[in-house]
Amino acid sequence: MRIERNSVEKNCLVSYDEVDLSLIDKLIEKYSHVKGNVIPVLQGIQNIYGYLPGNALKKASEELKINLNDLFGVATFYAQFRLKPVGKHIIKVCHGTACHVQNAKKITETLMMELKVKDGETTDDRLFTLESVACLGCCSLAPVMMIGEETYGKLTGDKAVKIIRDIRKSES
Repeated sequence: MRIERNSVEKNCLVSYDEVDLSLIDKLIEKYSHVKGNVIPVLQGIQNIYGYLPGNALKKASEELKINLNDLFGVATFYAQFRLKPVGKHIIKVCHGTACHVQNAKKITETLMMELKVKDGETTDDRLFTLESVACLGCCSLAPVMMIGEETYGKLTGDKAVKIIRDIRKSES
């Protein structure tokens, strides 16, 4: 779980990428007559695309007769929803108590400089998304980051940058 709520500024930057809207037809059909369908529909859309494309929200709004503002309201309230595409690799830097004490803030700052993104943003090549999270549950390894299913502990800024560079090299 991210530690910061989506900001209003980010809400204004909804992505309207061209996506195949037919992918959500079954989802819309499934929830068309279900009360309280907003969160399951948003989760379904995000599962399909990896985020909530503006065009998909608009289609869901029209076909499910849900006010588009209500969809955005829920999508921006819960940190689980993403309004922008994410990178292939999501870097989660733990900022729980143990990691905080072991200077997780410095790890995040170093990665922000290396990737040239702010916390919560995705690199231009959509390879990495950087997120600060509340706790990864690996306190004995503090400071910790996760990339996909892999956990990296006892980090320094230099170690974190090397991991990122190695992944970038393997992707090229």
